Amino acid sequence: MSRMIILTEAELRKVIALDRDAVDCVEAAFAALATKAVAMPPILRLDIPEYRGEVDVKTAYVPGIEGFAIKISPGFFDNPKIGLASTNGMMVLLSSRTGLVQALLLDNGYLTDMRTAAAGAVAAKHLSRENASVAAIFGAGMQARLQLEALTLVRPIREARIWARDAAKAQSVAAELAGKLGFPVTATADARGAMTGADLIVTTTPSETPIIEAGWLEPGQHLTAMGSDAEHKNEIDPAAIAGADLYVADNLKQTRRLGELHHAIDAGLVAADAVFAELGQIVAGLTPGRTRNDQITITDLTGTGIQDTAIATLAFARAGAAKAGTTFES
Repeated sequence: MSRMIILTEAELRKVIALDRDAVDCVEAAFAALATKAVAMPPILRLDIPEYRGEVDVKTAYVPGIEGFAIKISPGFFDNPKIGLASTNGMMVLLSSRTGLVQALLLDNGYLTDMRTAAAGAVAAKHLSRENASVAAIFGAGMQARLQLEALTLVRPIREARIWARDAAKAQSVAAELAGKLGFPVTATADARGAMTGADLIVTTTPSETPIIEAGWLEPGQHLTAMGSDAEHKNEIDPAAIAGADLYVADNLKQTRRLGELHHAIDAGLVAADAVFAELGQIVAGLTPGRTRNDQITITDLTGTGIQDTAIATLAFARAGAAKAGTTFES
């Protein structure tokens, strides 16, 4: 007889939040990717173009961790028009020893939101200037909100700007975040203006054409690109990737295939076999990160299965301690 725990989104929200523990958990996952014999196959993606839909399946096994997660993550970008969230999904946590299912995490994308935001915090912690205090966020969805909140965990943010194609939504999100975070957050219709004088920039859109031009970046700025998790998505001018003082991938094999780097390679601006640092190598101290205050740095975060295994393992442990969830025996 095997036993597993079923955890709902409501139960998971009680045990996992966007806090320093979540950031530390994802930071450790990046370090493991650089220092351990992690097994992480390429992302499996199913496209459903007539409904602007895509489904990603991600997984990773980390030696020394008792479980591994398999995540199913749909993104249907017309959903908000009918009153539904654009992302949802679930994770399955299996035993690394036996392959038996330990937990079914019915999170509706919540854990993905948490680990993605935490990854943004890890990138900012290791690549932005320590005194970075002005943030520019591109996008007005859930991840835009969470990325700004995540930045406050690692940097002394005192001001933020929000840009989105939907100006009314940007205004609403800016007001919401100003109230929640306690510092000025303003919406702007001027994309370049949002970046001017900012220390940290995060792009969180599903855009298929660049929303940031190379000439907009200023010395000392750090840019984290979150949105390009599929071949057709492209938020950053490829010339900006080629011209950065330091480009960092979450997983170089992956960003060559579907990140911002892939567009710079396709444009002939970067060699297909060019070697760049990975975030985990910087976290683990194997490769230097920012070495000067005037460097322009860019992190290309496409999302990795190891982040899912990390957050699922943390959720399972916390749920066990809290005696949360429903036990199911088969």
